[in-house]
Amino acid sequence: DNKKYLVEGRVGKRIQLLELKGFDEYIQLLRSSRGHQELPYLYEAVTINETYFFRNEPQFDILEQTLVPDILARRNTNGKSRLKIWSAASSSGEEAYSIAMTFQDLIKPRYPSFELEVVGTDINNAVVETATQGIYRDYSIRNTPPYFLKKYFKVGNGGTYEVNPEIKKMASFKVMNLYDDAAMKMMYNFDVIFCANVLIYFDVASKIKVVSHLYNSLNKGGYLFIGYSETLHGISKAFKLVSFPNTVGYKKE
Repeated sequence: DNKKYLVEGRVGKRIQLLELKGFDEYIQLLRSSRGHQELPYLYEAVTINETYFFRNEPQFDILEQTLVPDILARRNTNGKSRLKIWSAASSSGEEAYSIAMTFQDLIKPRYPSFELEVVGTDINNAVVETATQGIYRDYSIRNTPPYFLKKYFKVGNGGTYEVNPEIKKMASFKVMNLYDDAAMKMMYNFDVIFCANVLIYFDVASKIKVVSHLYNSLNKGGYLFIGYSETLHGISKAFKLVSFPNTVGYKKE
């Protein structure tokens, strides 16, 4: 309810563009045979894509200092091993690439046989396209440590910052709805899932459904991280709450 003005304003622009008479006519369009063509534009209009590089820095610190050693110890392997991370609701890709940079600079030197695969998903076609291109502006890089900025970005004309190929190849992106049961069942064998600032937009029933899928997507001993203002209290008892410095995580035991 408190976002009604935002929805009205953004959808109103679509109504004007489509030369419709009002919201009722727009709903009729969505329910018609042409509705599936309009839905991506609706998602693009109403989703909020506030993000930037190294937004949740304590979570990246925990990934390096605690989670990777824990995952390696549990696997008890001396050969090649892959760390698989899902950036759910990845928006324009800053979180996924921040994970890749953290891995390449702080984890890979200590565990050279360890490989990383980051999968980013979002419901919004436009931000997934931006993530795939890996080209950003000042707003996105405002919290990036100068060392990472110099090492992993190419500064272009017009004030753009492009993620270098070495980091790009570690991450892949695709359009996906977290409420799509079939698509969620295809997401499995993840060691860590970052799903920040998504659940706050869902009702309780939707939260329970999505979190259940996230639980199933994790390997045993895997971790789920959500936003600082979010909680799984009253949503799921399947996870074990784990306290870390400046943040908390949820572990699948």
